[in-house]
Amino acid sequence: MTITRLQLSGITKRYPGVVANSGVSLTVLPGSVHAVLGENGAGKSTLMKIIYGSVKPDEGTVTFNGQTVNIRNPQEARALGISMVFQHFSLFDTLTVAENVWLGLDKSLTLPEVSASITAKAAEYGLDIDPSRPVHTLSVGEMQRVEIIRALLTRPQLLILDEPTSVLTPQAVEKLFVVLRLLAAQGCSILYISHKLHEIRELCDACTVLRGGKVTGVCDPRQESNASLSRLMIGAEPPALNVRELHAGASVLEVSGLTLASDDPFGTHLADIALNVRAGEVVGIAGVSGNGQSELLYCLSGEDMRAPAGSIRMGSNDVSRLSPGKRRALGLHFVPEERLGRGAVPTLSLAHNLLLSRNDALGAGGWIKVGALRKQAAEVIARYNVKANGPDAAAKSLSGGNLQKFIVGREIEAKPKLLIVSQPTWGVDVGAAAQIRGEILALRDAGCAVLVVSEELDELFEISDRLHVIAKGRLSPSLDRKDATIERIGEWMSGLWDSDKNNNNQETAHAAA
Repeated sequence: MTITRLQLSGITKRYPGVVANSGVSLTVLPGSVHAVLGENGAGKSTLMKIIYGSVKPDEGTVTFNGQTVNIRNPQEARALGISMVFQHFSLFDTLTVAENVWLGLDKSLTLPEVSASITAKAAEYGLDIDPSRPVHTLSVGEMQRVEIIRALLTRPQLLILDEPTSVLTPQAVEKLFVVLRLLAAQGCSILYISHKLHEIRELCDACTVLRGGKVTGVCDPRQESNASLSRLMIGAEPPALNVRELHAGASVLEVSGLTLASDDPFGTHLADIALNVRAGEVVGIAGVSGNGQSELLYCLSGEDMRAPAGSIRMGSNDVSRLSPGKRRALGLHFVPEERLGRGAVPTLSLAHNLLLSRNDALGAGGWIKVGALRKQAAEVIARYNVKANGPDAAAKSLSGGNLQKFIVGREIEAKPKLLIVSQPTWGVDVGAAAQIRGEILALRDAGCAVLVVSEELDELFEISDRLHVIAKGRLSPSLDRKDATIERIGEWMSGLWDSDKNNNNQETAHAAA
């Protein structure tokens, strides 16, 4: 008889006003890659934190390797052989990568030994990272690489992965899957949380579905389709996107000759960026995190006002050195990748967070029309199906996906001329992702120019009219969606578009001869 690696029985966790988990039972076998699937707010993150010891359940039991355990903290979880890669990272900003990893490892190791281990693991799994870099200088994608490497260095018996592939190229995803399958073959159990249904079907051999904090189904995802998994998760298939032929208008954003040294010693310098976004089109930028996306977005949003004069224009206006407020007055709205801290103030209510980018609820002398503000917030909550405890709910009380829907809704409802969105559906469930993408396309169809920076290739292929790739601070030529393939974009992510162009020229010349 096989002893189960992990057995949860009747797990319940209550918070004021909400039951996050209600009587949840889950069985994970040794060597199994077990998916936990559910829409945002379904209770997945709370359940994983209970297993990892960072949240204490109100009821229920946890059994690990046949023994009932009371995991009081993550240190005890790691001692048992449980490691976790969080969707929202648990890193100290002021410490280096190596120092952060060192905190969770055997203290008999020296810091240089840990640095060498990080470098070796990074090379093995294609997760490039410099162990000496302070965490506050890393992009979101680079932070996730640190979390993955830290977990793998503990040689876990149970590895919990929360959205692990959202920052990887297709080639790196395949390499990670090889590693995960090898770990599973060696007996390591893997709990895998992802909203990418095709990944779950390809990688996992079991799946537990949560809805509203309760288990609503258990299945073998290899026997399911994307549509059937969607129905299990959200009770319906996501709506089909309205894809139409491109009818672009006048240029709204024109970037030319944008060369700029990063003011971050660990950042990426921008080199001769050229980009054009027209009214009524979505332009997508693909690329592995840390290749200049942050620097480019800072320049476009106005957070970095050092761009060369004339390098960034909105219509007839040179906005290269205008502040974010002045660009907003011209119709530019921006959704950053960091939801809490940049997209929203954690401790402020959703209503007051509207004031970050909208001022139509301000009266004479700057007085806030509180009633009007709360009404606007309620309208965004209703239209975008945000699960929140009303307009007065603090931003930090929302799940990541629901906060993202609110922030995207806030910017779309401001009726922008130009919308720049970074990682629009990162960590968002399939239903919410479909809704956000549908709203972006509706905005485009209304004549807005939209620029989307995303590491989700499937997303870019769904909503973009044209695509670029950014690599090492350089931007590829524009590519029509119909001419783009996953393989081609994956190669371009390594900066290989010049050789691709040369190959095409040689083929054309050969055909002409």
